[in-house]
Amino acid sequence: MTASVQHALVTIAILALIAWRMHARVRRMIGRQRLSRVRPWISIVVFPLLVAMLAFTALRQHSLAMYLASGIIVGVGLGVLGLRLTRFETTTEGLYYTPSAHLGVALSALLLCRIAYRFAVGGLPDSGAASAPPGASLTPLTLLLIGTLAGYYTTYALGLVRWSWRSRGLAPSAASDSGAV
Repeated sequence: MTASVQHALVTIAILALIAWRMHARVRRMIGRQRLSRVRPWISIVVFPLLVAMLAFTALRQHSLAMYLASGIIVGVGLGVLGLRLTRFETTTEGLYYTPSAHLGVALSALLLCRIAYRFAVGGLPDSGAASAPPGASLTPLTLLLIGTLAGYYTTYALGLVRWSWRSRGLAPSAASDSGAV
């Protein structure tokens, strides 16, 4: 197989993976969902780790770190807004929530547009790009977007966990409030 055919197959595979994940993300952001016991915890662990790794790289350039921090602040605000717009339901079948479709679609569209822009401008990384220093492809807009998404998903996941604890009667504040006079 020639190098150009391999490159084309890798490009098709990556684009198919991105399309599949974006479809799953949009489906998850629209409509009623059963609360998973695991999914919020994955967001609570993975996104802060991602931000920590990016922050380590971005701290070499102060301006890049500011974009990441600004994105996180915007994301936390959007996460709080998203939780306020979410409809929570406690039923005999389990805990359900319906996130704000407009906010979810807007964040997914923003991510999709950024990915499309990066492909349109830079294409896929070549095999020679592996020798580039870490963080060479980090741009202010990319860090702002990653910070926004990480702040949003972490805040939203924390809100879901907090709501599930309250709904199941496991919240620490509920135990201390019941005995207080």
